[in-house]
Amino acid sequence: MDLKSIMNVFLAFGVAFAVSYLLTPYVIRLAHNVGAIDVPKDDRRVHKKPVPRLGGIGIFLGFIVASFLFVDMSPMYMSIIAGSFIIVGIGIIDDIKPVSPKVKFSAQILAAAVVMYFGVRIEWITNPLDKVDGMMYLGMFGIPLTLLWIVGATNTINLIDGLDGLAAGVSAIAALTLTLVAVINNQTTEVVLLVALAGGALGFLPYNFNPAKVFMGDTGSLFLGFILAVISIEGAMKSATALAVAIPILAMGFPIFDTTFAIIRRAANGRSIVEADKGHLHHRLLSKGLSQKQTVLALYGISIMLGVSAVTICEVSTMEAVGVLSVVMMAIYYGMIKLRLLSLDDEIE
Repeated sequence: MDLKSIMNVFLAFGVAFAVSYLLTPYVIRLAHNVGAIDVPKDDRRVHKKPVPRLGGIGIFLGFIVASFLFVDMSPMYMSIIAGSFIIVGIGIIDDIKPVSPKVKFSAQILAAAVVMYFGVRIEWITNPLDKVDGMMYLGMFGIPLTLLWIVGATNTINLIDGLDGLAAGVSAIAALTLTLVAVINNQTTEVVLLVALAGGALGFLPYNFNPAKVFMGDTGSLFLGFILAVISIEGAMKSATALAVAIPILAMGFPIFDTTFAIIRRAANGRSIVEADKGHLHHRLLSKGLSQKQTVLALYGISIMLGVSAVTICEVSTMEAVGVLSVVMMAIYYGMIKLRLLSLDDEIE
């Protein structure tokens, strides 16, 4: 990147951080005025006092302002902004007065359809049987795969948003991981968008870290998941790395694997996959005696290690990348068994 691009990266981060940090107190007031308050109603919730929601508005505005100031808005990037407005809109509605999962999924599908129409699409995947270039063109099959990735990844951040500061910190780590991948691949626009997202999340974090003054709500968690999912398609998945598809999966590894285990766990118990339980990784760590802050910091550490693995894959040969993935998968399997992430015991609806 040239000097101007580097300056834009730092400015985008700073602007997003400042906007999010400065506007969040006003968002807290707004949440109180419209009744967007999270009242603890069951044992699954860790907080004991009512906490305002809608904090994701600050993150969103930080990202939007920085994006318009420092990104050349092509139709494709404008579609990402349009899709994020849809996601944030349904998130605000849900934070004020909860809507059904079907309505939320419909909004997510609409947002995904908007960006897909303007060219955001998974077009290639690794093909180990191809000894020439190792890649396979998906054609029309890329459409359902892209839709599944965007909607699925959008919801992963929402499902881990159970402790103060967890979703914001993990999302910032994922965004910065993907930033490094984009820098390696000289994807300047994606770098700016990702640092803007990280800046917005980190600007919100001082108000959200334990003890939280505000929650991001669905407004923030769905927005963060959506942007990470979409930009990873335009960034990491379009790198020249043979195992490119594994990069965003590792970058968002903690929420993706935790969500996967939750789906398997609930299905095995005959429950709806959207039905909440108390079997998430952060619940398991709390049950081991860790405090909220210790649990969140531990999960930050896990996210950083997975992020390092994602960046490493970009810089090594295919065989070495397979070795890295093998080690990561063995570590995940060990942790899954040790913490009984697929166990049906001690779950609370």
